[in-house]
Amino acid sequence: MTHRLRPVELDFAESAPLRLVFTAEVRASPEAVYGALAEDVEGWPGWFTAITSARPTRGGAGREVRLRGGTRFVETIMSREPGVRYAYRVDETNAPGVRAMLEEWRLTPAESGTRVRWTMAVDGPAPLRFVMGLARPGLGRAFRDAVRRLDRRLASATA
Repeated sequence: MTHRLRPVELDFAESAPLRLVFTAEVRASPEAVYGALAEDVEGWPGWFTAITSARPTRGGAGREVRLRGGTRFVETIMSREPGVRYAYRVDETNAPGVRAMLEEWRLTPAESGTRVRWTMAVDGPAPLRFVMGLARPGLGRAFRDAVRRLDRRLASATA
């Protein structure tokens, strides 16, 4: 059953009751990483294996994302700052218990390429926050694996 979430703004990435923050570095430039995040939405399943499909909606102002296991998100793009930040708010989902959710990808130049920081900001009842806290190691591993695959994908695209 799909339910609407509480709309939040970009500052939710810093103020959410639960914030999961992960970082990794890639060899690609911030502009190349941003392109994969914001401009090649349909390419996400090729590097982030938890995602089975992703497509832009509303002329690029939103996205629809499906995960393994059947979870679905309808999102609104909240920030497009090429080479710097890409963020989206979840407006609807079939995931139980989630009241509000925003994800932010921050890109900063690093000596060897780009430092990628992914923040998942969530509000929900205490049991949901507890379970998501327990899932932190697995989400971190999924993020690091996805970023490694993205790095290889971007390297092969420029080779």
